[in-house]
Amino acid sequence: MANTLGLFLSRVFVPRHVSCVMLFISLAHTQNLAVFQPSRLIATGPEVRALLLGHTADTSLTLRPVFPSNTTGLIGPPSCINGVTQWVVTTEQAGKNAVWVQLRLGKNLRLCGNNETDTDCCPKPLCVLETLQVSACVGGTPRASLLIQAKIHALLVPANAGSDNKTIIPNQVYQPLGSCPCDLTFRACDVRCCCDKDCSIEEVKLFATHCLPGPFGGQAPAAPGYQCSEQSSANSPDWFPFLCVNSPPENNPYLGLFYQGDTITSEPGPSFQSPVWSAPLPVRAYIQGSPILSLNDQHFTIPQKGLGQCVNNAPVAFLENFNVNCVTILRSCPAGLPLQTRPTDLNITLKDGQGGYVAVDVIDEVAIDMSLFISNTLDDGLVCENVTLALDYTFYWKGNGITSVTLTRTVGTITLNTSLALTTRYSAVFLNGGLMSEPNSGNPGYQVGRPVIGGTLDTWDNNTGSVQRTSLNVWKPVSDGRCSTAEMKPVLFGENSTSGCLLPVSRQNLTQCDLLRDAVTSLQAALITATYVAKSGNPDPLIMTDWVNISFVTLNSSITMDDTPSSCSGVPSHQHIHVLSLITGMVEGRPQRDIRAVLVSYTLSPWALVCGGGDVSPCMDPLETKLFPITSSVTFTDIPINTGPPKTRFQVNFTEYDCNRNDVCWPELGYPMTKYYTGEPYSQSLAKGLILVFFFITASILGTPWRQIRQAWT
Repeated sequence: MANTLGLFLSRVFVPRHVSCVMLFISLAHTQNLAVFQPSRLIATGPEVRALLLGHTADTSLTLRPVFPSNTTGLIGPPSCINGVTQWVVTTEQAGKNAVWVQLRLGKNLRLCGNNETDTDCCPKPLCVLETLQVSACVGGTPRASLLIQAKIHALLVPANAGSDNKTIIPNQVYQPLGSCPCDLTFRACDVRCCCDKDCSIEEVKLFATHCLPGPFGGQAPAAPGYQCSEQSSANSPDWFPFLCVNSPPENNPYLGLFYQGDTITSEPGPSFQSPVWSAPLPVRAYIQGSPILSLNDQHFTIPQKGLGQCVNNAPVAFLENFNVNCVTILRSCPAGLPLQTRPTDLNITLKDGQGGYVAVDVIDEVAIDMSLFISNTLDDGLVCENVTLALDYTFYWKGNGITSVTLTRTVGTITLNTSLALTTRYSAVFLNGGLMSEPNSGNPGYQVGRPVIGGTLDTWDNNTGSVQRTSLNVWKPVSDGRCSTAEMKPVLFGENSTSGCLLPVSRQNLTQCDLLRDAVTSLQAALITATYVAKSGNPDPLIMTDWVNISFVTLNSSITMDDTPSSCSGVPSHQHIHVLSLITGMVEGRPQRDIRAVLVSYTLSPWALVCGGGDVSPCMDPLETKLFPITSSVTFTDIPINTGPPKTRFQVNFTEYDCNRNDVCWPELGYPMTKYYTGEPYSQSLAKGLILVFFFITASILGTPWRQIRQAWT
């Protein structure tokens, strides 16, 4: 059987050590033997372990130190008699036929100090050097043995090691912090740091000849060349005695009055363990954008769109309205959320943000017009009842809390035949006293990427009015790209864009050019219904100075159009929005941009049928249509702040005396002596400047060039 098992293992692709262990178990089990794996070990630490395989029942372990023979150099046979050692043997069952055998040293590996009487330490750096033999015995007869050679060195642990995790920074007025810059580890000896007070005499001897040089090793720094004590008659210039520095050698850049004494608590180091995510912390009050929480402190979720796809469990943010459509391909009746909902799934309790709770009130409606949710209806097939088609939430809020929540659930019955594309709607609207909350686009200036806020004037009976918010839009083509199915997207501040849609036009339409131009004009006018635009990102609807009029370039109706039976000219096929903005200031380092003017213009183009290329059907059939593009674009232009006269060519090219464009600024050579210098009184700066001038003249007179001139003169 052993040979058969060995042949099987040799044919199977398994690791070599796994094959050996399995073979040992098989042989030991069949022959009622026990084997240590491995049979020899070298221990360099206080713990060592091995695996005892085979027949381990009724097996006892003995441990004794062994010594080689002086004549043969061999170790004697295993024995079942325990010897006196400082090791402790423990076992742990690892399987049916496997036992972990662990040896632990019962001695402190700390190096003994001078004149220390405690015996629980290491008198020499080589603390343990011995050979051990572990025997597995059954009934007093050894069945297997394990040899362990222990060679363990003492640990260099400082005598004052403790668990205090606070560092005391001394007051440098009395004790300098940089007296030993290489002392980097708290309460531990730093190798090659001779000035480290945590190093014992024995430890310093290990690296006494390899200490770090210079001040980083605790040695005094060499005197710099500008010290007066470094003057030598060989290479010192004549002016050296006037400009050298007298400073004590203890003064170096590593000592100084930088910090006052304090206590710093160490921070935990980085961990490679996977973080444990806790539940979201409850909030006391909601703010715009904060997630709404349920009763058990979990995020309240509604299906929403993220990265172009629908996500079933997306958190709902406070005061953030949304309205999304999700398309799902059904091949069978839905059985779970969100297409099949129960009252217990929707009647949940939310935190109101004021320390209380509010329940969701559910109102059920049955869909009558199924064309809003499915493209075509079938009479025969699999009938699915009570399918959730829409979930419309209405949140009523006041201050920083929610007062009530209403959910309108729309259900319906659909018929399946192989597969069906179902469009479901999910929305959330926040109302404050019946008014929908409208997020701003900046505070105060516009932020890039936020919608441009438009508005229309809403006049009341008392001749006072407010501006009702609306949006400026451009085309957003979907599906087949036709204008009948196209949507609108808001104009985003600072982002130029061009988009459009396709309008089917027949030869019969080209015979009625006035109606065609009016239809295209109506389509373009539907993009912009606003007459005002907000100057800033947070306008006040009651203050008209926060708004600016939109300028529309009107089309001249008196121009004669060159129309033919198969073409129309002057079609406003392109609408362009030009926005002028200005940087009005900075808030926390971010520029604040305001809108100064908005101009809406149109580009007229001729539309005509072209029947070349073999496609003559639009020209022959008056009802055959051809697609013509209708486009819209938006452009943002920054108004320059500096509107002064342009610089001349000499001002642009001549930069020798421009202090802003050169490292050397000659006009500011005498700056300390001018009235613009406010670092000290003018009288002191003038006196110091004159003294420097006197030193300069004296050094020039006493210097080598003047001495040579005097010698030549005499």
